[in-house]
Amino acid sequence: MASGSSPVTRFAPSPTGMLHIGGARTALFNWLFARHEGGKFLLRIEDTDRERSTAQASTAILDGLRWLELEWDGEVTCQSKHIERHGQVAQTLLDQGKAYHCYCSPEELTEMRQRAKAQGRPALYDGRWRDRDPSDAPQGVNPVLRIKAPRQGETVIHDRVQGEVRVSNRQLDDFILLRSDQTPTYMLSVVVDDHDMSITHIIRGDDHLTNAFRQQVIYDALGWGVPEFAHIPLLHGTDGAKLSKRHGALSVSAYKDMGYLPAAMRNYLLRLGWSHGDDEIISNEQAIEWFNLDSLGKSAARFDIDKLNYLNGHYIRQLDDQELSQDVLNILKSTNSITVDQTAQQRLLAAMPEFKQRAKTLIELADNCVFLVSSRPLPLTEKAQSQLSEQAPALLAELRGKLETTEHWTAEALDKAIRTFADKKGLKFGKVAQPLRAALTGGASSPGIFDVLAILGREESLGRIQDQAAAD
Repeated sequence: MASGSSPVTRFAPSPTGMLHIGGARTALFNWLFARHEGGKFLLRIEDTDRERSTAQASTAILDGLRWLELEWDGEVTCQSKHIERHGQVAQTLLDQGKAYHCYCSPEELTEMRQRAKAQGRPALYDGRWRDRDPSDAPQGVNPVLRIKAPRQGETVIHDRVQGEVRVSNRQLDDFILLRSDQTPTYMLSVVVDDHDMSITHIIRGDDHLTNAFRQQVIYDALGWGVPEFAHIPLLHGTDGAKLSKRHGALSVSAYKDMGYLPAAMRNYLLRLGWSHGDDEIISNEQAIEWFNLDSLGKSAARFDIDKLNYLNGHYIRQLDDQELSQDVLNILKSTNSITVDQTAQQRLLAAMPEFKQRAKTLIELADNCVFLVSSRPLPLTEKAQSQLSEQAPALLAELRGKLETTEHWTAEALDKAIRTFADKKGLKFGKVAQPLRAALTGGASSPGIFDVLAILGREESLGRIQDQAAAD
């Protein structure tokens, strides 16, 4: 990077699927570095794989980045629109004698690989057309274009995460730049696009480290400056194995649908491979202020859903109650197909300060709130039905009469009234609270029963108890 110039980073996903956790973390690191340094964060869709690339996947990637609030600078670049430019660069290398046409047939290449394998050598192209006279070219064969990679010495990558990494040039064969149909390979397209977009820093997964050596060969052949590389270790599961769906390697949109907040997801992804002392809760502003490449770790980070749940619960508790109740209301309307009147909406809002203390996701919070907006008579779970058998209906009828005379309908007053009722009946508190909870919520678990009564209000609470009480 030139002295005094601002960094330019990029996120360059292939639109062959959804935006997954690993890609989201890569995008986050690029975004944070650009914002920390006052530079630019660019987005490039690498859609040259025409068979696998889809517009649906491109849209999903953009939607995922927007949900994470990782805004990019300028317009989205599509790699496929620059194929002509990629071909022109390849032609320049050919004209300068730094690339050549190769006319090997598929059968020759197969035989070459098999022989290398039998001799215990890497299955590399042997350069048989490197210095051959083009007049030897067979008729009717469309050649590929290969670069003349260096054969002596080493190629060295100075990586901001991995340190200095070397590879013998004997391990780098004359790889293909243009296929036989004249379409560019990934290796060529990436280098040309990064150069033309003035990318100064390439932050990506360390599965691309081997690509970096070949890409540096292209940079050197063209006389272009090489961006700074930072290859970050891939994510693993809690068992140390490569991250997969069984560990939680889902798409970003799946986590959104599961009720996770973008702020929590950013905070969590930030801590996967980057650290700032013992800080766990890191705001967006702090992340931008503190982020640097030197604090990226060399070891694989482990994805732990329990830690994500902890962080998400923290961010849920920080949300404004009005905003949170609206989020819950939207979920309830979309998942339960219910109509919520103004009174039920007020109940939701009143419940937020207490209910959000226990929730790990918005979906869990919404599930806990369903009974607040359900119409009478409530549907009962199997456990709730078991709590309302035998003597429970008669007990509820008697309790309803006592609660009806309670002067102040507050959690404190109801607590005193119900405990006094249980004592006079010679019952443990649970023997009264369990059927009462079932009648009020339709389930066997809920926040504190007195808070539930207070939130539902006198009329709704007494009505629900009556629905499950024995007839007079």
